Amino acid sequence: MNFKNVFRWHYPVLLLLALISLRAAAADRLLVLGDSLSAGYRMSASAAWPAQLNDKWHSSPAVVNGSISGDTVAQGLARLPALLKQHQPRWVLIELGGNDGLRGFPSQAIEKDLSAIISQVKAAGAQPLLMQIRLPANYGRRYTESFGAIYPRLAKENAIPLVPFFMEQVYLKPEWMQQDGIHPNPDAQPFITGLMASELAPLIKQK
Repeated sequence: MNFKNVFRWHYPVLLLLALISLRAAAADRLLVLGDSLSAGYRMSASAAWPAQLNDKWHSSPAVVNGSISGDTVAQGLARLPALLKQHQPRWVLIELGGNDGLRGFPSQAIEKDLSAIISQVKAAGAQPLLMQIRLPANYGRRYTESFGAIYPRLAKENAIPLVPFFMEQVYLKPEWMQQDGIHPNPDAQPFITGLMASELAPLIKQK
């Protein structure tokens, strides 16, 4: 048997399979679309929990942090098409709404924009993962309940996972909070990383 001829005959097939495998691996990404809670407010990007989660998972899947401090849901929606095109993620964790709620934006507008984000993620062939966001109780019971109800309703309507809000446990530890009482500090990031790893693992198929 002439092995050189066999190799030459199969080389294009092997190359094609290798390219397909590389493309599949490249698409194995989790995009975090969030605000300052995920962006790493007043800390280095490498210290924020998405970067730590990426290290913990050894980039399999890769975690891409598309979060920007101060972003509202509408701003995240405006940035989303470019992020989807650039990173082509398999999953998108939507961690938005806190800034809208803190500013007292109408719940209906927040829900409309979140729904548009979910639709865009699905249209791109990715799986949306929606994080429950909650507001401090001092914003008034009526508004906080109306705001909090947005997330389980959207998760149910769109048949997508609802991920627990990691800040609910962080708030209980004053030593994990920055002086503003809103943002987690670097000491909280390892805890958030571990919590998110356990919550996301069942939702994300790791290779």
